[in-house]
Amino acid sequence: MVRETGRETAYFAAGCFWGVEAAFRQVPGVVDTAVGYMGGTTENPTYEEVCTGATGHAETVAVVFDPLVVSYAALLEVFWDIHDPTTRDRQGPDVGTQYRSAIFTTSPEQYSEALASLERRQRSGWYRRPIATVISPAGPFYRAEEYHQRYLEKQGSRRIR
Repeated sequence: MVRETGRETAYFAAGCFWGVEAAFRQVPGVVDTAVGYMGGTTENPTYEEVCTGATGHAETVAVVFDPLVVSYAALLEVFWDIHDPTTRDRQGPDVGTQYRSAIFTTSPEQYSEALASLERRQRSGWYRRPIATVISPAGPFYRAEEYHQRYLEKQGSRRIR
């Protein structure tokens, strides 16, 4: 992942990380992405361990972005639009805590902005059920195995919809 001055990182969990990563890679101003695991207790987990649900980790996408080109608020809108934030521990056919909806924040400003965004979405009337997305401070991000990185691109698909 690119780590440059003037760049920020956001972490989003919204189901299977392959499609989530592909969606964020399409956003102008996104400099780099990586898929991995966050929010659990196991250090350096493997995909197989995360799939058991015992690690507590969610499949997460690290999004490195240029805030002069795309705002964190705009990335939050992408996050809300690419998944169903009202389902707890599942997205589509994928079921388990590793597929939960979560925003992991890297600063008090990101936390406040994410919370305000969630509250606006909840009040919007767009959803029939309460939003189940959890917002919490980012912990360690464990990069997933290389074959998961840009998986859909490697399979010849860049778009999720």
